[in-house]
Amino acid sequence: MVGPRVKSYFLSYGLKKLMIDEFLANYFKDAGYAGVEVFRTPTGHRVVIYAEYPGRLIGRGGSVIKKLTTILQTRFGLENVNITVSPVMDPDLNARVVAFRIVRALEKEIPFRRVMMGMLKRIMDAGAVGAEIIISGKLRGERATYEKMRVGKIYKAGEPVEYIVDRAVARALLKPGIYGVEVLIVKPGIKLPDHVEVKPVKPEALKQAAPQPGGEAEGSQEGGVVEG
Repeated sequence: MVGPRVKSYFLSYGLKKLMIDEFLANYFKDAGYAGVEVFRTPTGHRVVIYAEYPGRLIGRGGSVIKKLTTILQTRFGLENVNITVSPVMDPDLNARVVAFRIVRALEKEIPFRRVMMGMLKRIMDAGAVGAEIIISGKLRGERATYEKMRVGKIYKAGEPVEYIVDRAVARALLKPGIYGVEVLIVKPGIKLPDHVEVKPVKPEALKQAAPQPGGEAEGSQEGGVVEG
């Protein structure tokens, strides 16, 4: 059985990582922040930050990284922080990056339907199996409502959701109020449980399986003789 010390360690680690993730998401959404990983090393902590625009996180001469290192050490209690900023391999297939793109477009007062259709097209062109975007808020008047657009195949329940669906939520502050943005992306290249694969058949096998001409007639005659 797992002891209480092990449980408390993982709980504190998860809570600290969540707090760091929310902090970075609030301050670096313009840089296309995608996620963070925190590793404990023998000499301290190693923090890996993924972003669409790593240069905005690094800053001129590493000024932003130096400030961020001080914040992580003083505010979050990390020791000897070593920060690494890495670009996102497929930004169009990262739900958080897409959500922050939508937020930036809405803050520029671009019509939300145009933004949703454009983002869905980019996601599907990148090879996604399916995508869904939901924007909620005062879209058409004083009463809050929501708009949902979906393309392709979406999974929302079951075990495959844990490893094939990428989900992210973001908020945009506009004149009518706060808009909520939710993005779901079904990743490509993963074999799904309901996938059906049709194996190709060689022409030789088709010829062997095909009935011979006159075979049915001969069989009926032989059957008639046996019965008589």
